[in-house]
Amino acid sequence: MREALKDAKVSRETPAGTLKMMSGRREKEWPRPDHCRIITIANQKGGVGKTTSSVNLAASLAMHGAQVLVVDLDPQGNASTALGVEHHAEIPSIYDVLIEDAALADIVVPAPEIPNLFCAPATLNLAGAEIELVSKVARESRLRRALEAYETEKFHYVLIDCPPSLGLLTVNALVGGDELLIPIQCEYYALEGLGQLVRTVDLVKAHLNPRLSVSTILLTMYDARTRLAAQVAEDVRNHFGDVVLNTVIPRSVRVSEAPSYGQSVMTYDPGSSGALAYSEAASEMAHQGATK
Repeated sequence: MREALKDAKVSRETPAGTLKMMSGRREKEWPRPDHCRIITIANQKGGVGKTTSSVNLAASLAMHGAQVLVVDLDPQGNASTALGVEHHAEIPSIYDVLIEDAALADIVVPAPEIPNLFCAPATLNLAGAEIELVSKVARESRLRRALEAYETEKFHYVLIDCPPSLGLLTVNALVGGDELLIPIQCEYYALEGLGQLVRTVDLVKAHLNPRLSVSTILLTMYDARTRLAAQVAEDVRNHFGDVVLNTVIPRSVRVSEAPSYGQSVMTYDPGSSGALAYSEAASEMAHQGATK
C-alpha cells in the first residue's frame, strides 16, 4: 500500500518533462467504451474539486478524440464558465430541461476551445429549481428522461457536474447516471459526510436507479509534503479498494487560475502538474471502462 501511495505522488514530484513523455506514450492506447458512459460527479462537501474534475477530465478525454458532453447541474455555472460557454439568464439552459421540459438538443452547445467537447450550461435560474421540482411529476427522474430522449450514443462520455448538496438536483444526477465518480480532498475532513453520500446512493439504487454504481474515487488537492495527505489517501484506498484511481491530483495554482480565463487547465497550461495529473486520471478511467 505504501508503494502504491509512493507511485501516486509522481504527479507532484516527477519533472514535468518526464510526465509529458509518460502521457505521450499512452495517448495512442486510449480505448473507447462500447457504449456511452454516463458518469455523475458528486460529493455534498464543497470545495473538493467536483467542477474542476468534471471540466478537466472531460477536456482530457475530448483531446484524445472522445466525444464528451458535460451537463452543468450547479446553479453557480462554474463548469460552463471553465468551458468558455455563455450562461447568462437569457441562455437556454439545463433549467429549461428540468422545469420547462425543453429538449437537451435545444440547449447543448460546443465548447469553443476544444473540439469534441460539448456543454449543457447552467444559469442562475437553476438556483430555484430545487423548490420548483418539488411539485413536478417524476421529479427525481427528469434528467434521466431528458437523457433517454437525447442521442447520448453519439457521445462516448456524459459527465454530470453536481452542486455541493444532496438535494433534488443531485438526486436527478444520481438517477440519470450509470456510474458515480466521487472526488475526495486529501485533507482532515475528507471522509466526513461521505457516509451520508453512500447512504443516498444506496437509497437511489434501491428505489430509483438500480444501475448506479460507485465506479471511481479520485483523490484531489494532494500535497506530497504532508504526512496527512498520505494518511488520508491510504485510508481511502483501504476503504474503497480498486475503485480509487492510482493517479492523485496535486494542489496546483494553474488549475485554480484556468477558469478565470474561460479555460480548462488542459488548454491553459498543458504542461503543468495539474494538467498532466488530470490527463493520467482520464487515461485510467478510459482504460478501466474498456475492460469492465
